Amino acid sequence: PELAEALELDITLNNSNLEKLVASADGLQVSTDQLCTAHHFANVMFNVMRGGIFASGYKFQAQDFIEFVSVRNPTVLAENETFFSELPAETTIPNLHARAEASGREDLIRLSYAYLPLSFSRRHGDPSRPWNRFVIDLKKPDGSLKLGYEGNWRDIFQNWEALAYSYPEYIESMICTFLNATTIDGYNPYRITRQGIDWEIPEPHNPWANIGYWSDHQIIYLQKLMEISAKVHPGKLQAFLSQPIFSSANVPYRIKPYSDLQENPYNTIDFNWDLHREIETRVQAYGTDGRLVRDSNGGVLHVTLAEKLLTLLLAKLVNFVPEGGIWMNTQRPEWNDANNALVGKGLSVVTLCYLRRTIVFCKELLQQDDISSVLVRAELQKLYSQIFQILHRFQNTLKSSFSDEQRRAMMDALGQAGSDYRWDYYSQGLSGEYIQVPIPELVTFLDLAQQYIEHTLSANRRSDNLYHAYNILHLGHEMASVSHLYEMLEGQVAILSSGMLTGEESLLLLESLRHSQLYRADQHSYILYPDRDLPGFLEKNCIRPDQVNGLELVAELVKANDKSLIVRSEEGSYHFSGQIHNAKDVSRALDTLQGKYVELVEREREKIVALFENVFHHNEFTGRSGTFFAYEGLGSIYWHMVSKLLLAVQETIVRTRNEPSRTALMDMYADIRKGLSFNKPPEVYGAFPTDPYSHTPKGQGAKQPGMTGMVKEEILTRQRELGCSLENGQLVFDFLLLDQNEFLTEPTEFDYRDLDGKQAQIGLPAGSLAYSICQVPITLRVQTSDKPCIEARLSDGSVHRIDGHILDITNSQHIFHRDGTVHHLVVTVPTNK
Repeated sequence: PELAEALELDITLNNSNLEKLVASADGLQVSTDQLCTAHHFANVMFNVMRGGIFASGYKFQAQDFIEFVSVRNPTVLAENETFFSELPAETTIPNLHARAEASGREDLIRLSYAYLPLSFSRRHGDPSRPWNRFVIDLKKPDGSLKLGYEGNWRDIFQNWEALAYSYPEYIESMICTFLNATTIDGYNPYRITRQGIDWEIPEPHNPWANIGYWSDHQIIYLQKLMEISAKVHPGKLQAFLSQPIFSSANVPYRIKPYSDLQENPYNTIDFNWDLHREIETRVQAYGTDGRLVRDSNGGVLHVTLAEKLLTLLLAKLVNFVPEGGIWMNTQRPEWNDANNALVGKGLSVVTLCYLRRTIVFCKELLQQDDISSVLVRAELQKLYSQIFQILHRFQNTLKSSFSDEQRRAMMDALGQAGSDYRWDYYSQGLSGEYIQVPIPELVTFLDLAQQYIEHTLSANRRSDNLYHAYNILHLGHEMASVSHLYEMLEGQVAILSSGMLTGEESLLLLESLRHSQLYRADQHSYILYPDRDLPGFLEKNCIRPDQVNGLELVAELVKANDKSLIVRSEEGSYHFSGQIHNAKDVSRALDTLQGKYVELVEREREKIVALFENVFHHNEFTGRSGTFFAYEGLGSIYWHMVSKLLLAVQETIVRTRNEPSRTALMDMYADIRKGLSFNKPPEVYGAFPTDPYSHTPKGQGAKQPGMTGMVKEEILTRQRELGCSLENGQLVFDFLLLDQNEFLTEPTEFDYRDLDGKQAQIGLPAGSLAYSICQVPITLRVQTSDKPCIEARLSDGSVHRIDGHILDITNSQHIFHRDGTVHHLVVTVPTNK
């Protein structure tokens, strides 16, 4: 559909400029595994077509930045005429950031980092979904290139993650764009565009419309971006900790008070129409920055990275249920929206896994800086202090397990604190007062939060060494209990990604997974959850006579021929009445019957409600994932989750490489990789093997080509397979996962595009392979030696030789800056790796 749309716009996308597009994002590779390199090309192409590409690298026209600011905040243009008039007609992103930071103007700094000169991006979707607007807008009315991007939150940031490795100087802009759109109460809008943010509004007559917050998207997507920044620009995030250059989205959603969340966890957000109209009026007058929270002077409220991260963390902890997970009470499911029926009653172990990863990262971030404290708003500091006290209060329980009463007590304390914080802000705004929070105290708080998270993750280890992904919350009088669902692939990916498991524990999990109901032998891969045979219509709503034995109310109703609750068939079986759809209907029917059968209803109410659940298992209903057969349905492989599993195992191998389990983990990694598309013939895969596809339903071939998030994960795993990683601002070549069978057996040429987009070639001898990083060619060559070395061949003809496997920081930064100084690298691979 993207190509068709592009053709309608008279954009000729022939093989030559398609190659340019893919080459600029490091999609060209040469090895003996031609299917693998072709698959990588397709992954990069579709990643670009989802998230966009930087039209001119790090260069941009000043006029386009001025147009960008004029849409976001025209007042900033008017108040900084000198700054904009002195911008060179064509300049670079690093220069823009430097100029803005030198000005000391917070709005200028914020907007300079928010500027992303992307092109060829599109809004998410599968055009069949009525709530997705589908568009690629490439040209201005005069025919010139139009820069822009738009997409659903979870789609665009995951594709930018892979793109950031090819354009690392944009990584902080991606992080700022993410954080500038998060709210004061710790959530994010649904869509993000060059013009700003976009939220969904209620559409009462549209059955597909809904509002709410996905509760997982703030954590792992941001975490992955921050990890890239720490690798490429060590120290940059630490500097942001105290810089008030971030904004907050003023989404007109109001999460209801905690008491309402308990009463009805399925309907928890109100839409503030008055605020929505006020914001839209402000946008017309002041630009799209009018959708951001304002300070007391009417300008954009600016906050620090420290405050942003603390807000997101606390927003999760206020919904923490010990030994259960994070309560999903914001009207939206998580990554797998086929599990939409878990909203309200579901507890996410998945988000808790990713929260652990973020907490570990934040502790390192805080401890590497030389600042002694960070400044946060008084309201946020109050919430932080309350949660700290609650964690201390229940700390002794971590030595054993929580009772239902203790779980409810802690859950209520956290939930009420979060509710008070939100409603103080909703009703009174912000005071403008700030308080210093000592770094050692913050680290102690994070340590304690990590203990609770790990205690809950350990409690969710199953007897087969797999881990629960989602649980069900049951609220009673001063009690909160947790029940478990069946195994899910997503839970295994999340716990591996958390970094908590040892190598041996990870291996036990993967071995159990390989022999579990999640393994699908015909595709040598994994389904999302166990397949099952669904009962037919006549098998549903059937109650055996022995199940109602002893229920006097049922006997009395049958005798009176009262069919308002339960009906007895002529065959002697029983059925709940046709007008009863859920447990609430059961309760309403009992309320009606209470006038005539007071004592019986009072005595047997709980038993009859329990009988209804025992017949229908509504509490375990997950949504279309348990009733459909395609997409994320029963028996379906969802290839994005398989690629996430591949990446999680790869990360585990690298993290535990010095443990005895390394070789066995590498074998498991190879086994998962063997199930990917390009390793299969077309008749098995059911499609072109080199192309990425969304899913493979039971009994069918692969479906929905191209527009799948799996491309991002496989771009990242491929990079590490070829030995390339980033650490401490340098390129590191680590051959742990390198398959030497990929080295060429005959000489050939590496045809690539240089940084100016021109066709170029490098000769490759036998015993080598080639790829690129930031569009700089990398040639790996096998050599009989036990010592690796790197030759940096510069554009001026000189050669720098570096012993070892780490490129010096100067040449690494030249590559990251894409400045043309380094022509290509030749990396020697010892035969023993």
